[in-house]
Amino acid sequence: MEKRVEIRRRVINEGVSKRQILRETGMHWTTLERILSCSSPPGYRRVVPYPHPRIGAYLARIEEILERDKEMPKKQRHTAKRMWERLREEGFEGGYTIVKDAVRDLRMRRQEVFMPLIRRPGEAQVDFGQALVRMNGVLRKVFFFVMALPHSDAFFVMSFDRECTETFWEGHVRAFEHFQGVPFRITYDNTKICIAKITGKRQRELTKGFLQLVSHYLFDPHFCLVRRANEKGVAEGLVKFARLNFFVPVPQVRDFAELNAYLLQRCREDLQRRLRGKTLTKAQLLLEDQAAFRKLPAAAFDACRIQTGQADSESLVRFDNNDYSVPVEYAHHPVVIKGYVDTAEICYGPKVIARHPRCWEKEKQILDPMHYLLLAERKPGSLDYARPLESWVLPEVFGLLRRRLEQEHRERNPGDGTREYVRVLRLLEKYTLGELTRAVEQALSMRCHSRDAVAQFLVPAESWEATTFKLDGRPHLRQVKVYPNNPKVYGSLQTGTGGVQ
Repeated sequence: MEKRVEIRRRVINEGVSKRQILRETGMHWTTLERILSCSSPPGYRRVVPYPHPRIGAYLARIEEILERDKEMPKKQRHTAKRMWERLREEGFEGGYTIVKDAVRDLRMRRQEVFMPLIRRPGEAQVDFGQALVRMNGVLRKVFFFVMALPHSDAFFVMSFDRECTETFWEGHVRAFEHFQGVPFRITYDNTKICIAKITGKRQRELTKGFLQLVSHYLFDPHFCLVRRANEKGVAEGLVKFARLNFFVPVPQVRDFAELNAYLLQRCREDLQRRLRGKTLTKAQLLLEDQAAFRKLPAAAFDACRIQTGQADSESLVRFDNNDYSVPVEYAHHPVVIKGYVDTAEICYGPKVIARHPRCWEKEKQILDPMHYLLLAERKPGSLDYARPLESWVLPEVFGLLRRRLEQEHRERNPGDGTREYVRVLRLLEKYTLGELTRAVEQALSMRCHSRDAVAQFLVPAESWEATTFKLDGRPHLRQVKVYPNNPKVYGSLQTGTGGVQ
């Protein structure tokens, strides 16, 4: 390279003739021309394409196979080895290596190129992901909802037990609260939660549940083309980012409340990060997004799935393949079930008659002992065999009360003692377990063994101050004069004169 620089300097700067250089160096004229025309060695350049005598006639066939593979699942597409085997069956006599190189080159040329897009403030993208967590000591899979804002790269992540309509709604409600506004345009993939039917390239028939969400928040939904998840690439990348950064190592939590509190804290901490090529932090860019948002509606969205049903003979209502109990007085009655992410409410008309924690397992029975006490009072013999009361743990004083009640009624009717004990338990319909426990302890200490005796200790005693009238804080009453009673008033009522002397 140093010799090349010296030759170029002497000829171009100092004006030495080319013939002089040729005599001194003995190089060929063509070589000197190349040195003078290029400041750096150009390297080897092939003028005529390299011939492929063996594979050339089969390149069109390879392209045809690759084109058909686009319609197949990724796990059922041709490998280079399988393609080489098929070509040999069709008369190809070459080796595996040239087929592998040809397939690699064709796939490289066929790779899709994407256009960089504008990220306008106020737009969002939504997706779901999966990860493993250790909850209550058990390793299990959870689903997490992701809403990303491409302009500011702010995001919201929330985990759920399942990907369904209720969790989809709840994720939107919490994300809008977190961002303090509603994006005017949200991009989705073609999930069945949103789409009932694909009717065209961009046309979609939306589900009733998704239309309820859109009608409440009035954002503009946008759906990716089929198999074109790159249209919401920010959310796709965020799913991977959240899994690698928030779920590694595997979180050790007690329940979903603790896990979601952890995820929300990580989302807030990430707002202090500065994006590559940006001078502002995510929190500062989020203000630009919020300026383009729609305001949150005054009324909150009721993120629940509503279903009608009927309580059966065991006072159970089926919802989402699980059975929930209702008070026995509503057995055989039509009800409405409202399934939220964390609770299941059962209504009879406008009244909520039962509220249970939402069960995300299958074929389970969620029973409330309080719902069956009225039936146990009518059928005291079923108390020891009632499934709703099987795992109901009560303080020891209740067992002592039952033994004494059954002992007192043993000679007349043992069932009356059990029935009276159930009547005591029914006081839990009005009072807390702690209040009833203290009342039972007082009744036992005084050997008062009945429902009415226990109830009298639950009536709050009024203090003497509450029964004494005071003028403190009532200055306007100080001017009121109360005159003594006049017996003539009663006399006038008897005579019918109606006058007061």
